[in-house]
Amino acid sequence: MRFGYSEQCLAHDTGERHPETADRLRAIRRGLAKRHGVEYVEADPASRADVTAVHDDGYVDEFEAFCDDGGGNWDPDTVACEATWDAALASAGLSQWAATTALNGSNGRGTPFALGRPPGHHAVPDDAMGFCFFNNAAVAAQTVLDAGLADRVAVFDWDVHHGNGTQDVFYDRGDVFYASIHEDGLYPDTGALSETGTGDGESTTLNAPLAAGASDADYLHVIDRALAPALARFDPDLVIVSAGFDAHRHDPISRMRVSSEGYALMTDRVRSIADDADAPVAYVLEGGYGLETLAEGVAMVHETYDGRRPVDPDDDPNGATETLVEDLRAELDL
Repeated sequence: MRFGYSEQCLAHDTGERHPETADRLRAIRRGLAKRHGVEYVEADPASRADVTAVHDDGYVDEFEAFCDDGGGNWDPDTVACEATWDAALASAGLSQWAATTALNGSNGRGTPFALGRPPGHHAVPDDAMGFCFFNNAAVAAQTVLDAGLADRVAVFDWDVHHGNGTQDVFYDRGDVFYASIHEDGLYPDTGALSETGTGDGESTTLNAPLAAGASDADYLHVIDRALAPALARFDPDLVIVSAGFDAHRHDPISRMRVSSEGYALMTDRVRSIADDADAPVAYVLEGGYGLETLAEGVAMVHETYDGRRPVDPDDDPNGATETLVEDLRAELDL
């Protein structure tokens, strides 16, 4: 794979005890050093115009001034320093690079993956939250739509937390499909099954809030029975994966049971769905707070594109997941 990376993202300092640290990127780099076929690319940062395409001007001004003043706690979870402004622009720029690179023909072993931080999927149009300042996936999707590189973009978010920010940006629009599999009741406590879009965006949002303890088989069941037919109907020109790895069974801040192999399986399913739609795929890093499991998850995505075939799980989805998926299919008329 081709990995977008910028040293500027390391300068975003969240303090000693914060789970979202620069060590996350360092751990990923160490894990990928053992793999073949890894290429790193440094992209241009996003511009102010790029981020104000999905964020309110007043919020962007306030965030820049906050960083200029030295930063601090934006809220109890979301921390900035002076360098966070440039790091956030760099992270958004890496996501733009991933989306445009995919649409320009980089696929297969050259599939792009943006390794940026701070992450983005909780950032709403007028506020930062949940470790996120600019919504990287949303900036990337809006960039390729505005440039005429795509007419329809799908964002699939497999982070354990619901990407409320990405959903909010596109909830009433028909040109972006947002899908999320997340742990029910976890921060930010959004993403109900009934949230399916409004107005022009009716039926372009898919939420699968799984019960704590969901495993590989549960995630794959959602993908096979709900996401695949929904994306086939939407027919995207690009699929962006908001790739968080905090649903891993050993991640310290979630209760899900996804294995490292599960991320390979989800990657393989996404690749197949996108191939059927003749759409390229771009990956954008979100969460993942166990350094070893984060590095292993990213490596599994890379190895899947490098030719490794994932192994299917032995278990079946649980009954609660099967019921939820049938309800979701009915909600979206799939």
